[in-house]
Amino acid sequence: MKDFNSKSDFKFYRILITIIIIIMFWGFIYGYGRNTFEEYMFHLTLVLSLTFSLWTYPKSESNLSKIIIVIETIIYFYSLLFLYPEIFSSFMLISLIPCVAIFFFIPNLFYFSIGINIFIMTIFFIYVWVYDKGVYYSYIYTDIFGNYINFLASQAVFYLIFYLTYTRILNQQYYYEQNQLAERVKSSGQIAAAVAHEIRNPITVVKGFIQLYQENQKSTHGTHEHFSLMLEQLQIAETVISDFLEISRPKENIKNQSVNIKEATQSVVDLINSYALLNNITLNLIFEDNYTINCNLIEFKQLLINLIKNAIEASPIGGLITLNVKQNNNYMEIVIIDSGNGMTDEELKSLGTPFYSLKSKGTGLGLTICYNIVHKYNGSIDFKSKKGNGTVATVRFPIKGST
Repeated sequence: MKDFNSKSDFKFYRILITIIIIIMFWGFIYGYGRNTFEEYMFHLTLVLSLTFSLWTYPKSESNLSKIIIVIETIIYFYSLLFLYPEIFSSFMLISLIPCVAIFFFIPNLFYFSIGINIFIMTIFFIYVWVYDKGVYYSYIYTDIFGNYINFLASQAVFYLIFYLTYTRILNQQYYYEQNQLAERVKSSGQIAAAVAHEIRNPITVVKGFIQLYQENQKSTHGTHEHFSLMLEQLQIAETVISDFLEISRPKENIKNQSVNIKEATQSVVDLINSYALLNNITLNLIFEDNYTINCNLIEFKQLLINLIKNAIEASPIGGLITLNVKQNNNYMEIVIIDSGNGMTDEELKSLGTPFYSLKSKGTGLGLTICYNIVHKYNGSIDFKSKKGNGTVATVRFPIKGST
């Protein structure tokens, strides 16, 4: 699960981490002169290492980076305890180590952090009781058993917080999956009804002509036109079935690959440019930079062809369509701007719904296919439009190496 699903989440994280980094560096400066030069440089190394891991975490959000941050936090807090034994706050910070793992909500990582914390602190309390005897850690030795019980109690509280919170999340996830299942069942019924309706119309036409020929086999007037009409209606039914299968069948054999956005987009524009020229429409392609994403090249081209074709068919003769490829944080964006009549808010809300089309001869499945392709590769697609002012379609894909 991604921890940063919006710019506000990312911004809040940066602000919080900046405050933590400032506090760590302030503690480093405060410790100047209290230890040897080697210990002072060791403290600096720990601060820089943890700063780097915390600051670069949003770029990966991988389990490995989370493990590294938790381990570095453990090392950092325990190092402070031994570098500055006279500071009571170091002991308090060690009690908070499991909170770092709670932030990531990975059960095994939390159990590891709380387990290793209890183990190390148990050894530490034994050391203070048997060897130190209050020389360096007098604030612990004066009530060593009470401090140890308080430490264990804090760990029990954190475990309870994690257990209750994680259980609630699992319950919410279960209810969400049940709602999704119910919605899929509902959607399946709606799609089935729509498919039956779309296919029944051309079949009814063909059936009517066949019944006509059965009743009057000698009539040949208009027979050629009748057969042409029947073939046309069967073609419509075939198109609906093909598009429906396109969004419903599993694509297990399709392999992901590194797709060069500039090359792939340029090839699609070259391919569809002749279709645009038939309507005297100009395609303007703008690249701010070149990017690479992980997806299937065929599906990526199918996505662009559908979107550009829609933009062409929505634009007036002599219109302009602009494709702008740019980067937005860790995402690559393809922005397609047309000069068509635009859409109302109600029409925008219905985009992507199976069999909903603004074109007289459209099947209403093209955008559904587009949505499926984009979501398959952890991307997104949205439309902005206003009646009479054209439409802006924005497709986003994670840049390779950013997830």
